[in-house]
Amino acid sequence: MRITILQGAFLPVPPLRGGAIEKAWQALGEAFVRAGHQVTHISRRCDGLPKEEKINGVHHLRIKGGDACSNPLLLKSREIFYVWQARKILPPADILVTHAFWAPILFPQEKFGKIYVHVGRYPKGQMGLYKKATRLQVPSRAVEKAVSKELSVQDDRVLTIPYPLPFADKDIIAVGDRPKCVLYTGRIHPEKGVLELVRAWLRLPEAMQKEWNLRLVGPWRAEQGGGGKDFLRKVLAEGNESVEIIDPIFEEKELIAEYKKARVFVYPSKAWAGETFGLAVLEAMSCGCVPIVSSLECFADFMNSGINGIRVKGEPGHLEDSLLNELQNLLNNPNLEPFSKQAILTAQEYEVDRVAAQFLADFNKLMAK
Repeated sequence: MRITILQGAFLPVPPLRGGAIEKAWQALGEAFVRAGHQVTHISRRCDGLPKEEKINGVHHLRIKGGDACSNPLLLKSREIFYVWQARKILPPADILVTHAFWAPILFPQEKFGKIYVHVGRYPKGQMGLYKKATRLQVPSRAVEKAVSKELSVQDDRVLTIPYPLPFADKDIIAVGDRPKCVLYTGRIHPEKGVLELVRAWLRLPEAMQKEWNLRLVGPWRAEQGGGGKDFLRKVLAEGNESVEIIDPIFEEKELIAEYKKARVFVYPSKAWAGETFGLAVLEAMSCGCVPIVSSLECFADFMNSGINGIRVKGEPGHLEDSLLNELQNLLNNPNLEPFSKQAILTAQEYEVDRVAAQFLADFNKLMAK
């Protein structure tokens, strides 16, 4: 089978600047090649990456893109030029996977393969424009509900297939043998609940703050999706010596090492109409961290609260209090091993070859039609 993957205009592949979608589809493309298929991957050219190369059997083509911005109209106008460039170099294929906004609208229905739209963000009114798409694939049941709600009639094109774990590290350190560290990895941004986490942390007993430390790892710069300098200053002003803020880590080995140095992983996202899956949580679970997450619906697909981690209760306005309660309970627990083992078992269900097989089965089903 010939498969083309067209990423959006703003991040490169390999994911040198991060990006859960870019990370997932790089891993899936390589899994498709291992399964005997031909894969072309088109993404943004930047950061010294060559215009064309092969990585693990995947043929990478790169074209000029641009940086993301907060203005939605400007964002869409930047992407349309990228998509138009991509159209000029698209090879003949059976399946064209894309999450670029304009591609399902501007591309012919079958010329470059059946259009397989990956809906990696909550929809904002565009689903009705994607009449040429053969499939509308979503990563979680929460996004499936949102997409279905936008379509006027029940649409059998909507299908949930989760993100895969982009790595599988089998060298697990027992959670009790790790430093007493609580870790967050993700954008340092207001919608991620970072400020509420720091405030909850500072309300912990003083002895607990001295015994444990909190590490926040991720981009704070606005051009990288962070909250910018003003928000970083606010977080720093709230913290103390037990709170560390670390620059983003995009190198896989370094990220795995970070997960394996933590006992607890906290992801308190408040992005009620933005968080679609929570890949960072699953990555941390695969390394044996015990997760605490907010009550967002997307986490329900793989989080069984009280078994493989904790989903905090309560409404968004009470996130700080909820985090404080769950942090105290978990950090006082002398035996986190049962949580850790269940987290690892859950993560194994999302290993890349297993998820890739779900996609390939769906591709074959669509080709048969």
